[in-house]
Amino acid sequence: MNRFSCTENALRAAVFCLLTFVAGVMPAHAHGPGGGHGAQGGQAVPELGTGAALDREGRLWAVTKDVVDGSQFLLLQNSADRGKTWSPPRRVRQEAEPVAARGEERPKIAFGPNGEIYIAYTMPVARPHVGEIRFIRSLDGGRTFSRPLTVHANRDVITHAFGSMIVDRTGRIYVAWIDGRDREKAKARQQAYSGSAIYYAVSSDAGATFQGDYKVADNTCECCRISLSLTPTGKPVAFWRHIFSPNIRDHALAELTPAGKTGAVTRATFDDWRIDACPHHGPSLAYTADGTRHQVWFNGKEGDGGGVLYTSTTATGEGGRAVALGSAQASNADVATLGKQVALVWKQFDGQSTAVVGKFSRDGGKSWVENEFARTAGDSDKPYLVADRAGIVLVWRTRNEGIRAMPIGAEQP
Repeated sequence: MNRFSCTENALRAAVFCLLTFVAGVMPAHAHGPGGGHGAQGGQAVPELGTGAALDREGRLWAVTKDVVDGSQFLLLQNSADRGKTWSPPRRVRQEAEPVAARGEERPKIAFGPNGEIYIAYTMPVARPHVGEIRFIRSLDGGRTFSRPLTVHANRDVITHAFGSMIVDRTGRIYVAWIDGRDREKAKARQQAYSGSAIYYAVSSDAGATFQGDYKVADNTCECCRISLSLTPTGKPVAFWRHIFSPNIRDHALAELTPAGKTGAVTRATFDDWRIDACPHHGPSLAYTADGTRHQVWFNGKEGDGGGVLYTSTTATGEGGRAVALGSAQASNADVATLGKQVALVWKQFDGQSTAVVGKFSRDGGKSWVENEFARTAGDSDKPYLVADRAGIVLVWRTRNEGIRAMPIGAEQP
């Protein structure tokens, strides 16, 4: 029995929305990729949103935001030893442009089959969440970058935000985002419309151009990030917080295709969390080699069934019971896989400091080892998992300690 009434649910989610909104409107303070200033003595919360990826040589790359005298820039740096040491950060482009890098928004980085570097980010235009999904690329190992282009064909001054990016095995680039055009159309027709929609675009020419805009689904949560993952056969799948009638904020997934003909929308969680507000808390998805789908997500229900949750579903559709991760203060989980390995991480606050805690399995989730990986007393980004053939790496950026990278599972025999 849920001890959290609908009224209390709405209040809790409204607090989530208010905190995120306040963080978004507070002026950014200048800071580099090693941490930054703010959140003390009345200063603003630093914009710590960080994207990370491993290239084909095993180098770890990180893209972050810098603010200098009110001008905003993307910074890029890399590590040849998986985060022990880093190259000096440098600006991706010298021309300033607004960049969203807080909460559910962060710049994204990915690599093409020939070493191309791709960066996608949201350029804020107005509040709340009105912006453009931008894309830049480097074809020379990061020495130079192209001018930014807007991924979507739609140029209405509406919500284009919370973009996600993935590159499939053929080198096609998929970029998905939360989009407000259908809500605006319904409003003009004086018709009811819950939430927003998810759209995506595809590039088959290494990011020179994008084709779209392809709609995945209507009635999606307005401000939760989208998770993109590849199946073992290389098909991209989107996983997002959906609004099921009348106001249930569970999750759904659908397969994306290069031509825009998406697969059926499938419900993926069944928490029955009924709330008329956005929790600002998106899910994460990954597949093991046998086709099992591993997913983590959050809901705000009190008592049984609430918090950060994990479950797996086999390729034949057999699903396990959802398992709570961590304490009642757990949040912001991520999942990554490599062969039969499964890594889960989440943030956990104990009233004094925040830790990243994780579980690791070498047998596809049959058995687990749990560890605390890092802790900080200050502000921090969400924990982020990246993987290549050599292993899974946790990337976590904090205000006090900077960017930390830690191997997952390396300590087990």
